[in-house]
Amino acid sequence: MNSSPYKMISVDEATILALKLTETLEPHFVELQDALNTVLAEDVTAPEPLPPFPASIKDGYAVVASDGPGEYTVVGEVRTGAETDIVVKKGTAAYITTGSPVPPGADAVVMVESTERRNAGPDGLPRVRINQAVSPGDDIRPVGCDIRAGDTVLSAGDRVGAAEIGILATVGAVRVKVHPRPRVAVMSTGDEVVEPSAGRLGPGQIRDSNRAMLVAACGDAGARVSDLGIARDAVGHLEGLLDRAIAEGADILITSGGVSMGDRDLVKPLLESRGTIHFGRVKMKPGKPLTFATLRVGEDQRQMLVFGLPGNPVSSLVTFNLVCLPVIRKMAGWRDPSLRRVHARVASALRLDPQRPEYHRATVRWAPRGDGREGGEFVAESTGGQMSSRLLSARSANALLELPAAEGVVPEGAVVSALLIGDL
Repeated sequence: MNSSPYKMISVDEATILALKLTETLEPHFVELQDALNTVLAEDVTAPEPLPPFPASIKDGYAVVASDGPGEYTVVGEVRTGAETDIVVKKGTAAYITTGSPVPPGADAVVMVESTERRNAGPDGLPRVRINQAVSPGDDIRPVGCDIRAGDTVLSAGDRVGAAEIGILATVGAVRVKVHPRPRVAVMSTGDEVVEPSAGRLGPGQIRDSNRAMLVAACGDAGARVSDLGIARDAVGHLEGLLDRAIAEGADILITSGGVSMGDRDLVKPLLESRGTIHFGRVKMKPGKPLTFATLRVGEDQRQMLVFGLPGNPVSSLVTFNLVCLPVIRKMAGWRDPSLRRVHARVASALRLDPQRPEYHRATVRWAPRGDGREGGEFVAESTGGQMSSRLLSARSANALLELPAAEGVVPEGAVVSALLIGDL
């Protein structure tokens, strides 16, 4: 009977080791439109205040607050983006639109709903009746009330989403220093694996769900993904795709299948011949054959990380989330690349595995208290049968319940640790 030469390690040990060997990518500058889904490498400060002028909050009339209610001459209109030399003096008012600069002399704005237009006066100028008393500063945004000059608006380590793009544009940061998005190459292995577009399957064939799933998962993690296709069970073909990943500049290569102990499981021998395998077995269910290696590649002998994921679809997805995802995040510059952990009450009893800790797919939701008071708890519902080949167990799963290796069951209502892999 063959025995594995690789020591069995825990998931925590595997993750810690992989993260220890992961280097955050050196930052570079990108144009604003290319910064989405990156991580900032330096603080961003505001060069000027926002608003840069006292701005009207409402459509209405700019007035001298001490004038009080009454009828006043309208000396002009102030609109956004238009230059004007209007000055408001006592006894006068100026029509103003939302966001426009408050003209000199005015110290308050009266919203248009609290005014009445009147006929023009003897001088031909329009007049308005102000029906509401106001105080200085009413309906005016002071200079710098949103952002002061020199304020740090975004910090190194912040992830750039749509809102952050807006903030960068607001302060004129059109070139941004960020950590690059990691380049991840993905391939499946096996003679039995065919493209998802295949029609009728031949004997022993399966459609390649893993590659499509992992390409999507890497993209969702913010990586730039290269799809290498399917490697056949031949050393030359597998090595050719490995060399292609190197030539394309991949920071990480993720394979699925070919990491067990069969005579056609070729990934580990190839990695041993080209680099260093740091672990080849992890004490977990599903995903025991998970493999991690580092290679020195190219003329500059840069480091490339390689993850050999198991071929069973659920094993592949679970191991990606537990180990590959934190590595991608660290490489991309995340402050804390680890998965968020919460405690959740299980909605039904869950059978334990006596040999290995299990990462049970589940849907976790927040359940408010039933008595109307503040607070609540997380509740976890199993996604059903947990066989590693049953990809439907990952459907709608946003958490992996960390179940210990033990006899018996986790009883209904017990609280367990849950690693979040999706939105709540």
